[in-house]
Amino acid sequence: MNSEKLSKRLERVASFVPHNAIVADIGSDHAYLPCFLGLKKVIKKGIAGEITDGPFLSAKEQITLDGLNDMIEVRKGDGLSVLEEDEAEVVTICGMGGSLITSILEKGKEKLGSTKRLILQPNIGARNVRNWLLKEGWVLVDEEILKEDGKIYEILVADREGSQPYTDSMDAEILFGPFLLKDQNEVFKEKWTGEVAQWKAILNQMENSQGKASEEKRKEIEKNVRLAEEWIL
Repeated sequence: MNSEKLSKRLERVASFVPHNAIVADIGSDHAYLPCFLGLKKVIKKGIAGEITDGPFLSAKEQITLDGLNDMIEVRKGDGLSVLEEDEAEVVTICGMGGSLITSILEKGKEKLGSTKRLILQPNIGARNVRNWLLKEGWVLVDEEILKEDGKIYEILVADREGSQPYTDSMDAEILFGPFLLKDQNEVFKEKWTGEVAQWKAILNQMENSQGKASEEKRKEIEKNVRLAEEWIL
């Protein structure tokens, strides 16, 4: 693949990377994102982190193919363990579930001392990511939602400094995204209309379920449906 052209999703992620930064892409797969940033001369240095042999070797091959061995280094390891402390100024983690992204950040947060920006693209569970960012004092500065090849993706951008975007309506803002909730574009509405339909189907299935776990889950889903009906539908 030609690294000068990215998928729409990764192209939008790349647009949030500041110029002349040291960027670590965790779970880099074929290293398309750091290679794109290197070829466009956006970054000073790139680190592509991968945990499995196949993607690790593919990343090395792609970087060599693009002539970027002097700029981008591939490292094999689990999450942020591939980084030295205070090494990366920007960290990108894309194409995973929100729970896995938060687990990677939590497990390796001591490596983020000099990191000024996180660009995170959860496939699902963006609420988990927002909660972690807020708990750890990161400031959500931008969000984007888009659809590509029939799938809907969210991108969350967080900085060390700034003012938190949350208001008294934090329950809704954490679930839907404070910036996305203000904009409510067509993709956003499509996503949440689909989610509410799934939630209602689950509630119907749970009618005959018993037990504390089922009751807690039912209350959580009912709350989500109420928030969606109040803010979106």
